[in-house]
Amino acid sequence: MNIFSKSPKKPKKTPTSDEESHSPRSRSPLKKSSSSSSKSGRGKEENHRPGQGSARNSRSFPKAGPESPRHPFDLNTHPLNLPPDQIRRLSALSSMSDPDRMDIDSEGPNGAPASPSPQTNMPGSFDSPKMNGTNGSQSNEGPVPPPHKSSPTSPATVPASTPEEAEAFKTAGNKFYKAKEYKKAIEEYTKAVEAQPSSATYLSNRAAAYISNGQYNDALNDCSRADELDPQNPKILLRLARVYTSLGRPQDALSTYARIQPAPSAKDIAPAKSMLGHIEVAEDALKNGTTGSMALHALDQAEKLLGLGAPKPRKWQLMRGEAYLKMGNINALGDAQNIAMSLLRNNSQDPEALVLRGRALYAQGENDKAMQHFRQALNCDPDYRDAVKYLRMVQKLDKMKADGNADYKAGRWQAAIDKYSEALEVDPLNKGTNSKLLQNRALCRVQLKDYNGAISDCERAISLDPTYTKAKKTKATALGQSGDWESAVRELKDLQEQDPQDGSIAKELRKAELELKKSKRKDYYKILGVEKDADENQIKKAYRKAAIIHHPDKNPDDEQAAERFKDIGEAYETLSDPEKRARYDSGEDLVDPMEGFGGGGMGGGMSIDPEILMQMFGAQMGGGGRSGGGFHQFGGGMPGGGRQRGAPQGFPGGFAFQ
Repeated sequence: MNIFSKSPKKPKKTPTSDEESHSPRSRSPLKKSSSSSSKSGRGKEENHRPGQGSARNSRSFPKAGPESPRHPFDLNTHPLNLPPDQIRRLSALSSMSDPDRMDIDSEGPNGAPASPSPQTNMPGSFDSPKMNGTNGSQSNEGPVPPPHKSSPTSPATVPASTPEEAEAFKTAGNKFYKAKEYKKAIEEYTKAVEAQPSSATYLSNRAAAYISNGQYNDALNDCSRADELDPQNPKILLRLARVYTSLGRPQDALSTYARIQPAPSAKDIAPAKSMLGHIEVAEDALKNGTTGSMALHALDQAEKLLGLGAPKPRKWQLMRGEAYLKMGNINALGDAQNIAMSLLRNNSQDPEALVLRGRALYAQGENDKAMQHFRQALNCDPDYRDAVKYLRMVQKLDKMKADGNADYKAGRWQAAIDKYSEALEVDPLNKGTNSKLLQNRALCRVQLKDYNGAISDCERAISLDPTYTKAKKTKATALGQSGDWESAVRELKDLQEQDPQDGSIAKELRKAELELKKSKRKDYYKILGVEKDADENQIKKAYRKAAIIHHPDKNPDDEQAAERFKDIGEAYETLSDPEKRARYDSGEDLVDPMEGFGGGGMGGGMSIDPEILMQMFGAQMGGGGRSGGGFHQFGGGMPGGGRQRGAPQGFPGGFAFQ
């Protein structure tokens, strides 16, 4: 009895998706084989057909004849090795026994219906059975055994799959997909694709499984092939656009959405539009922004819209590295290097990644390594403009800095300042290199006693690199040299708290504290109006001038004149004696230089060179100045008896010349 003529007809259902358009859900091939074998064992001879191949057991198949009846099959027989008419029979039985449909597509209510399948499960499809070794009169060979029973030394030829077999693979894939066993679903869909490579439906189904399994690039390949086979299928286009969005290609996604008719919903398009907006904000921030934080925030938002487990686009990684370079701090530069290294692990000849790492090294002051990376990038792409640009920039900057250092070592302070100033204009955005140039220029300004300029340069260097210890030390030195040792000590104490392990800071602090102590006593250099490196002749000349100007006889109405004259004497006595001057400069507690003066008018003799005093005042000195005569000789005019050389006894010291 023919099962197709006796089975009750059931009404056809309209397919709900591209996966349903071929055949209804069927039982597994193994179950169908078992069922058919069982029926054959009960002796249903009415199922025999003329021209059908003879039955086979688990080992071999007898020679097929045109009138051979159907016999029971071994339960171990692989489904693909059944005769074609048995495969068709099992498929028909499954269709009648399990008419339910399945749609793996998760399209919303706006999704368009699937296009018709290239193969239809109609009776006409069975008119031309395929040869698989059992239904031909010319073959004396048995059917090819299943793959797991094939001889490893003599591989058998696998027969071509039929459309019915492809549909069975798709049905099995659908079941695995609904069970969320995506790898197994991919395997079954792959068999269907191999059986029918021109089926857009099978490719689209496998793409859906790839997406669910996080294999977005494979999904993109399948969607693109399906789109070529069926360009106007809205469901395929919708899936393709979603894959583009998952991979971080929002512009391609929006272009694909524009092809769909009727137009997709705003909800479908929203992720791609939002992603594109975030990327545009990041690009603008990198181009026009002052820091990289806004670009990083925009990239973070865009990455949230990627597919689960999807790799970050290479372009986005390069943009993130650029943002870190723009931030410029030491942690951000390390992050930029990490991104570059990650890209180089994937492709060691990536010129953009090489330039990114070179720029990070350059920002950290490692110019030699930076230039190596720029040259390597040019080897990969001789026309890459960024590599040429940064290589030339670093070479120019290195030369200017080297020239400035040479002038500094030679003591050409102003020439060095000019070189460093010119180098600062080469790359205003390089915080690391520019902070070092400013520190070097500050050292030159200290040598020229331009303390305010040195302090300003140090503050700029610290603003570019808050961790730049050397610039902080130079600032403290400039503050101290300018006379503000209290500020110098405060700066060094703050620096020591930040880095207590640096012994050089403690040494500088002790020195500054000593200078602060020294600054609280009389400044003999300032009293005489000379620099601390003044020689003996300069000190003697300054003493003569100051003594004439501030002599009490020259200033009878100035009550402070005697005090100033006393300080002048102390200063000259100390600074004119090399031993006392050394003790004074070292900060030792000095013995009062006036202790040798005698009582009652400083008797006892101050050890000031009398020849100098005689030359200064002489017998002609008077109230009218050096040229007017009338300057009193020593020996009168002061209370307490005759005046001794020097200042009156008991005057407090210390004054500042204007």
